Formats: sequence, structure tokens, C-alpha cells
Amino acid sequence: MRAQGAGPGLFFPRMTRRRCRKILDRIQSIQKAFREQGYIADRPLVTALHLVSTLGKPLLVEGPSGVGKTEIAKVLAAVLNTRQVRLQCYEGLDVHTALYEWNYPKQMLHIRLTENSGATAQEREKEIFSTSFLLRRPLLEAISDEESSPVLLIDEVDRADEEFEAFLLEMLGEFQVTIPELGTIRAKHKPYVVLTSNRTRELSDALRRRCLYLWIPYPDPEKEIRILEAKLPGIQRRLAEQIVRVMARIRMMALHKIPGVAESLDWAQALMSLHRGELDKRSFRETLGCIVKDQEDWETLEGELERGDLLREAGVKN
Repeated sequence: MRAQGAGPGLFFPRMTRRRCRKILDRIQSIQKAFREQGYIADRPLVTALHLVSTLGKPLLVEGPSGVGKTEIAKVLAAVLNTRQVRLQCYEGLDVHTALYEWNYPKQMLHIRLTENSGATAQEREKEIFSTSFLLRRPLLEAISDEESSPVLLIDEVDRADEEFEAFLLEMLGEFQVTIPELGTIRAKHKPYVVLTSNRTRELSDALRRRCLYLWIPYPDPEKEIRILEAKLPGIQRRLAEQIVRVMARIRMMALHKIPGVAESLDWAQALMSLHRGELDKRSFRETLGCIVKDQEDWETLEGELERGDLLREAGVKN
């Protein structure tokens, strides 16, 4: 006889707790693995990466330039011990450049060399439109891996045209492509897909619906200090704190190009290479080119530097 009151309610909570513990352990292991690669990943990011793995859906990452969006795919590939395939998007990118092309020079050479082979025209055509004459571009590379699931990075997808974005919908939905001469090629191992966008144009709702979404803002001061210390182990704590305070103040200014974490790292590395353990007005001026990449922004920061407001408000001695 079953013990009185021993219904499903007594067992499922225990199973749920065990399963939750397993999920939490996996998320923490992802966070630890990223930290070991020098990437400070917060909880929303590692949870999103866990869901990419379990749900098999692409991850669309948006945020300002220089906050580490592209680095996610690189570190993920290293953590998974798999290769990264990168497609850099730009205006005018077409399907053939992203998917495949035929090696026309090689095909023409083969045609000339086999003119007197005795093969029929149909046989020769079949030869030149075989996989040995196929140039695999990033998207085809990503779904053709025979050994494992690669990490596919579709970088700055907002720079591509809407027509290419429409093609991606089918590609990311089925993970297969049809080449007229060869037939349909299906992914043996579905890739982990990361798309990045700087919001230079608005992406379609259809693409967004097919993806998990993550917004990465500029980091808070504490996180940015940890990023500097992770990427540059030899940096002095005081210098890291000064850089972060100044960058926080700069990001509040009306500049054409707001510096991101990438610029913070460049600036810190430059100061360290000059053996500067502390930030001051002179070292700021000498390394200004690490922060700004625009003439008007340069003049704006020089003006702030002369007035002394920028360094003073950031708690740095002039």
C-alpha cells in the first residue's frame, strides 16, 4: 500500500529543487569559465548563454559600441573548445558573399584540362559543380562542421541591408541551405549563434522574434574596474579607479563618439606602457588619442581639461 499522503506533491518539489540546483551550477560554471578567459560576465549574460545552449536559439546582443558584444562569441568559442566562424556585416552584403560562391577560375581551368577527356558535357558539368569547386563562406561553414557545433558570430547585423536580413530569417530558422547544383545542406551540428547590433538601424520584428535578446549597457564603475583588472593584471588599483571615474564623466558629455570599455582598456594599457601609476593633467593630454577619435570631441575634451572641470569632478588632481 502507498503511504497515506505520499502523493506527487511530496516528490516533485524535491525533484524541482535538484533540477534548479543543477541549472544554477551550470550558470555559475559558465560565469567562472568566462572570468577565467578575462571576460567579466554578469548574471543576465550567462543566463542568456545557458538558454542559447538549451533552447537552441540565436542570441541578439545590442548595446553601445565598445562594451564587449563581439567578444562574447570569441570567449564562448574558447569556453566550449570549439571554433568561431565570423560574418562581418556591411551595407551591400549579399547572400553569395555570406553563404557560398563557385570557384570560377578553378572551374575554367578544369574545363580546359578535360576538353579531350572523352567525358560528356553532362559529366563535365557535374564535375565542376561538385564540392571540390565550392568556396564555403561563413554561413555555409557554420552549418557544415562535421565534428562539433561552432560558434557563429553575425557581427553588426544592423549594417546589412533588409534583404539580407530577410534571408537570415530562413537560415536561422531551419539551419539549412539549398544550393541548386548540390541540393539541400542541413546542419549536422547546429551552431551557437550570436548576433550583434549597434542600432544604426532598427531590426525587423521577425528577426527579433527568432532570437533571445540581451542589452549590454556601459558598465557601472565597480564592474569596469574588475574588467580592467581582469584584462590588465598588472594595473594599479588607484589608476584603474581614476580611469573609470574619468570615463564615467566623459560618457555624460555630448560627444560624437562616446568611448566604450574598449577605449578604457586602450587608455589603461597606454598609461601602463608609459609607466604612469597615477592619472594627471599631463598624462591625460598625452594619451587623449586613446579616448577620442573625432576632431570636435578632441577639442571639447581639451577645453574641459583646460578649465579643470573634468579631472576635478572625477576626483583627479590637476
